[in-house]
Amino acid sequence: MNVIILRGISKIKKFKIPVVALGVFDGVHLGHRKILKDAVTKAKSIKGTSVVLTFWPHPHRDESLYSLEHRLSLIQELGINVSVVVNFNKHFTRISAADFIENILAEKIGARYVYVGENFRFGRNAEGNVLTLQDAAEIYGFRLKIFSVVSIKNKPISSTLIRSLIKKGDLKAAQKLLGRPVSILGTVIRGVSFGKKLGFPTANIDPHHEVIPARGIYAVKVYLCGERFIGACYIGSKPTFLKRRSSSIEVHILNFRKKIYGKDLEIQFSKKIRDDKKFKTSEDLSRQIQKDVLATKAHFSLH
Repeated sequence: MNVIILRGISKIKKFKIPVVALGVFDGVHLGHRKILKDAVTKAKSIKGTSVVLTFWPHPHRDESLYSLEHRLSLIQELGINVSVVVNFNKHFTRISAADFIENILAEKIGARYVYVGENFRFGRNAEGNVLTLQDAAEIYGFRLKIFSVVSIKNKPISSTLIRSLIKKGDLKAAQKLLGRPVSILGTVIRGVSFGKKLGFPTANIDPHHEVIPARGIYAVKVYLCGERFIGACYIGSKPTFLKRRSSSIEVHILNFRKKIYGKDLEIQFSKKIRDDKKFKTSEDLSRQIQKDVLATKAHFSLH
């Protein structure tokens, strides 16, 4: 079955024996992946349809770990057949838990199985929880599976914890909780060409408000148009040239010279090479970038 992405409640339709995974799934971490993979497995075993019902914008708008497109691409990789994106607007926040279950889950989707994490809340003022769903399961005839929070070393995995780890640059810890390397999905935009003037052209990235790692230089893998490349990624305020607080993201893709403005690419962080710093001259910075590129090649065993 082809992957289908439906944006908005009005686009929802009934599918064959829907197995519905409910949640925000921000970050698609190990706990989320357990729910999603089990939904996919169940749908395949009964020749049904695996459906994700998720919400955008993030209910806590300033706390989104990944953009919607990034999240949907990761959900798709796990084999989900249909992703339904509910617009989390003022109108939706007024819908009661009972109406959400009856009108959306039961009537529009026709859920036969519902998979959900134990802490899932929904409906007006977050009045609905797994107990609400348990009662509804008897009324509407769907089977409910509740997943416990996944923990590593007695520490519950959460998007909030992962967000904190990424911001302070603890990539190894974040990777363990995500179940894959830390990454951002962004769009290539025009910059001021500082890198090109230094002999190292870079792609400037708009990360669409995704959480980005701490400032510094990173050895990265770059996924663009179905291909994988190696690169050195800079996150910082360009202190050698500018006086500002905000960070920008640039990636120098090794052995790559194409113009890719407007293209989406994923940057997967492998190792931090060094912290950001101010250099006395552009020549000093250029020499350091050369060392950064060599360190990146060494990390990936390239010669």
